[in-house]
Amino acid sequence: MAILRTLAAAGAAALMLSACSGASSSGDGRSTYEREGDRAIGNPDAPVTMVEYASVACGGCAAWHASARPTVDEYIESGDVRYVFRELITGQPNLAIAGFMLAGCAPEDRYFDVIDLLFEQQRALFTAMQQGRAQAQFQTIARTAGFSDEDFRACMQSEDNLQAVRDANERASREGITATPTFFINGDLLEAGSSPDADGPVYTVDGQPLVDDQGPIPATFEGETFERIILYYKARAEGSASGGDGGAE
Repeated sequence: MAILRTLAAAGAAALMLSACSGASSSGDGRSTYEREGDRAIGNPDAPVTMVEYASVACGGCAAWHASARPTVDEYIESGDVRYVFRELITGQPNLAIAGFMLAGCAPEDRYFDVIDLLFEQQRALFTAMQQGRAQAQFQTIARTAGFSDEDFRACMQSEDNLQAVRDANERASREGITATPTFFINGDLLEAGSSPDADGPVYTVDGQPLVDDQGPIPATFEGETFERIILYYKARAEGSASGGDGGAE
């Protein structure tokens, strides 16, 4: 636990800043909704850019990745979605920091593989932490991701790597992101709100419900929900490109 105890002090400071809870290409390999240093997958010219602020130690984030991410992946593969992942330290800070450090040490083309593995192993990590063996569980995950034990230790002891995680967290906090998961779709912040036409919470933008041909889109982490959101924004992007209204209902 020596490595994680060291990271816990850094996490306590970081948590003072955060709490758990149609795009076109810019010409440099990023969509217009990305910024320098973002980690993203998918077509930069995709009509829909989804930005997720998340923590590998956030239970809600793991739930979204289990339920909705497979559907989003289908639209990434079809070229309709550009997916951007931004790190924010929420949940157990030492687990979040160690997880992001591990992902940051992976080759650039393996970053998302490590993030996905951390979400899949999140429950095992929480259990290991309660049993005082979180470091051993992280080491097992690192081996699965292709790290040698020596590489793992060097990664966890890198001050530059730790500072990169802190910098990402501080930037997200300065931008007003205080909870995870938080989603921006083509620059619009998705929030949970209400609608007189729905029984439960719905996704809203600027206080107005997102409404498609099935009605208000429910604020859930289901794949079907995010498919509706993607198709809604794809239709808007294509409407704008063809000179149509493309506005929200």
